[in-house]
Amino acid sequence: MDSENKVNNKQILVGHEKFVEMISAEQIRARIVELGKQITEDYKAKLPIFISVLNGSFMFLSDLIKEVDLHCEIDFIKLSSYGDQKISSGKVKTLKELNADISERHVIIVEDIVDTGLSISYLEKLLKEHNPASTKVASLLVKPESLKYDIKVDYVGFEIPNKFVIGYGLDYAQKYRNLSSIYVLSE
Repeated sequence: MDSENKVNNKQILVGHEKFVEMISAEQIRARIVELGKQITEDYKAKLPIFISVLNGSFMFLSDLIKEVDLHCEIDFIKLSSYGDQKISSGKVKTLKELNADISERHVIIVEDIVDTGLSISYLEKLLKEHNPASTKVASLLVKPESLKYDIKVDYVGFEIPNKFVIGYGLDYAQKYRNLSSIYVLSE
């Protein structure tokens, strides 16, 4: 990291902004093991397809499917509603389409964070056009206070307050995804 971005003692300085550790790598790991067991139980005798929403959910997906004791498939879709901002633009664009045929398939949408629910609402409508057998949502983080859309997150890693977070796949202007813990912008 460059001289303006220092990691030190569970905090990160990004320019003049300080981020402090909110959820440790160990807490993330333990929760993902639990989610993997739950998904394994829920999808016995099925072949689920995990649809990872890029870029943020790649780390969560990678660790999650290692804990799912089933045959499964993965595909990726890329949406954008943030750009390089800390808050959602309120509009969703599809930047990368699915490659897989999900007709009559059991789909698990994998997200890094559910904030307002806009992206999940958009994605569920989009996927419904392909006639999946079922659709569920797994998200590492959910901000219940921020939800503005009527969506259901079936597999929740952690509920967090309505604060800006980075790390473990979550970015700030495309940086800090590589951090193993989740950090929150300090007050």
